[in-house]
Amino acid sequence: LHVIFSKAEMDLSLSLCVSRQPGNYQRTVKRTEDAFQACNDIVACFQERARVERQYAQQLSEWSNKWKPLVDSSPLYGSLLKAWQCFLSSADRLASLHATICRSLVSEDGDQVRTWQKDSFHKKLFGGFKESQDIDTGFARAQKPWAKRLKKLDKARRAYHKVSRKEQLAREREAHAQGNPDIAIEKQRKIQEERELAQQEVRARYEKVLEEVSRYAPRYMEEMESIFDQSQEEERKRISFLKQAFLSIHRHLDVTNNERCAVCVCVCVCEQEEKRPV
Repeated sequence: LHVIFSKAEMDLSLSLCVSRQPGNYQRTVKRTEDAFQACNDIVACFQERARVERQYAQQLSEWSNKWKPLVDSSPLYGSLLKAWQCFLSSADRLASLHATICRSLVSEDGDQVRTWQKDSFHKKLFGGFKESQDIDTGFARAQKPWAKRLKKLDKARRAYHKVSRKEQLAREREAHAQGNPDIAIEKQRKIQEERELAQQEVRARYEKVLEEVSRYAPRYMEEMESIFDQSQEEERKRISFLKQAFLSIHRHLDVTNNERCAVCVCVCVCEQEEKRPV
């Protein structure tokens, strides 16, 4: 005996099947390519910021070198002259600090991302990545039997709707026959039996296929979730690494917490204290 589905149950089961249509995993597969491109963009961003730091360091050095002769030959003397000279020397130290930031962005942060990118993404000979192919193959393998069942279900659904239209026509002929005394009762009964038989056969076939699909759905979802969990684990590793990369760059760029920056200020203050009259 087949399970008897109500029309609402059949529509609900069909909507669940549609929500699991084959090929709906491409967005997950594409995350590998997106992450690889994100690494390229991040490194390019680091390198551009490094150029900004280098240019700033060069401009500070040029500015300091331009003013040193003028300051040294100025008529000022004592603590006032020393304060002006300290102003220039702090720029030299700051230029050295930003030059160091430039080197850190390229040789530490940028190289770290490049090394991780090389170890984490393996390009195939004819394009794409091995990691993408593994995930895509896993999803495709899990969806193959599901797609076959969905195709069979769609065929049964179309047959069911087709016979439903025929049933409607049979109802109309039956109604016409009942109101027509020229049509024999035997013929009327034959028309009714034809309608009922067609309805029962196709409905039973549709319910059987729908029951099979519904019964297979948990296994299908389990296999799909298993592949997705593998992809999620890789995504978590990528996110974790890139977060650390950004934390590293923020530490390098935060001059307020940089000891060398603090030294620039302290040296100038100490020099001023030494020249202060007793």
